[in-house]
Amino acid sequence: MTIQSLGVGSGLALDDLVTQLIAAEREPKQARLDEKEESLDSEISAIGQLKSKMSDFLDTVDELRSDINLQGREPSITNPDESVEPFTAEAANSAVKGEYQIAVTQLASGSRFETENAVDGGFSDSTDTVLSSGSGSLTFKIDSTGDSFDINVSAGQTLQQLANKINSSEDNFGVNASIIDTGTADGGAKLVLTSTTTGDGNDLVIVNNNDLADLNRVATTDSTETASYLDPVLSAQNAQATIDGIAVESSTNEFENTISSVSFEASTVSTKDALGEFQTSTLQIGYDTEGLDKKIRDFVDNFNALASEIDTLTKYGTSELENDGALAGDFMARSITSGLSSIVGSNVSSSALGGLFAIGVELNSEGKLEISSYDEFGLGSGEDRLAEALEDNFDEIAALFTDEDEGIAARMYEYTKEYTTFSGLLATREQSAKDEKDQLSEEREQFELRMLSFEEILRDKYLNLDQTVTKLNQTGNALMASLGQV
Repeated sequence: MTIQSLGVGSGLALDDLVTQLIAAEREPKQARLDEKEESLDSEISAIGQLKSKMSDFLDTVDELRSDINLQGREPSITNPDESVEPFTAEAANSAVKGEYQIAVTQLASGSRFETENAVDGGFSDSTDTVLSSGSGSLTFKIDSTGDSFDINVSAGQTLQQLANKINSSEDNFGVNASIIDTGTADGGAKLVLTSTTTGDGNDLVIVNNNDLADLNRVATTDSTETASYLDPVLSAQNAQATIDGIAVESSTNEFENTISSVSFEASTVSTKDALGEFQTSTLQIGYDTEGLDKKIRDFVDNFNALASEIDTLTKYGTSELENDGALAGDFMARSITSGLSSIVGSNVSSSALGGLFAIGVELNSEGKLEISSYDEFGLGSGEDRLAEALEDNFDEIAALFTDEDEGIAARMYEYTKEYTTFSGLLATREQSAKDEKDQLSEEREQFELRMLSFEEILRDKYLNLDQTVTKLNQTGNALMASLGQV
């Protein structure tokens, strides 16, 4: 199509007229498409916001629907000397409330060996040769555990090189070799071997596999394991403690289930009193009321954040200056709030508490959860009821949220998941809006084609008018010229 400039011949403003007619045809239809696209964009964005808030809320109720997250026990320790902390403690959810007097009387340790003084056949310096000729090997092992590794020793290898080889062995299970220079001719340099394997009977054994006389200086026994060379300076030993006066032991510094469902780890020996008696620390096992209190308040806050988001998205503007929410009056969004509110107010027969009201949580007139600080019904404020439930019915709170059939958090999780999963209600709604927007793009393309056709028809029409008027003008001009000659 050739678009010509109209009105050149006739002198009429036909080009402006065509432009105005096209604009008059385009504007209402363009406005409808723009308005529809803006509405769809707002809807898609709003559903995305709602999905995000509901996913956050899903995470909250997911944590609340598990017993293990709600029945925490909190150990607390009071020491006679605040600067000395003999042990730390942990308690499983099954631990019974109680108080224990504990003293750590001995730490667990591994065995320790030292080579003889230089004057007694040991080493004068770290550069001394361990083996003068030939080659052999040493086996380092703990018989009770089965751990072992071998070190090859060759002629000319120094004491320092042997220590380095022991420490760098890939199979080393926890043997540390170091050299201490006594600073005296008699003492010389001592190879010190320590094992991290603790507990009675777990002494390190060092076998001179080839029965080479030189290697007896760094071994505990011969290849038949009948001879005795190095004796331990410190034998491996158990940790020892008393619990309410009862002596207990552990092969490591961790005492697991010595108290049922409670473990404590010794870090230093307890202090002694003026009579030389070990002083006890008080270990109390109580409920983790602070942790559960925070989880309940987080639940309230996240419920209210979701409710506020839905209120914002579904509200109607109260004046011409206030815009409607992107999902104003939307049934699905409103039904989410009503569904969750229904669960909040439901009864849980498996818990002695019955419902959320018993722990101080209730719906207010705005559809939000609150833990009130005032007593409206003569049953105590929400804060009072929550504090009382945490103190007197700690484990019943878990049943209130976690019961598989009636639990508040369990039901809310299943309800919220229906909307937030990949193929959930919100995802389906979002995809429907996106499909509608794709269809709108096709409508725009068709609309532009129709407008081009409409413009072509107008221009053809007014081109004919322009040409007709031009001919009339030419005829009139010729006529006037003829009359002027008469």
